[in-house]
Amino acid sequence: MKALFLGAVLGVLLLWPPALSLTAALAAKPVIVAFGLGLAARPAIARRLRRWTT
Repeated sequence: MKALFLGAVLGVLLLWPPALSLTAALAAKPVIVAFGLGLAARPAIARRLRRWTT
């Protein structure tokens, strides 16, 4: 599922060039980058916490 999502995002960035400049502008903001990384890491953290509590 992650590979499919990554492929779709890369396809949009290649086929629609303004999206690339928007992505670069968002990546320049540390708060947005940290929020995105937090969303990406949340499932892994939840699994680890579930193992610790059981």
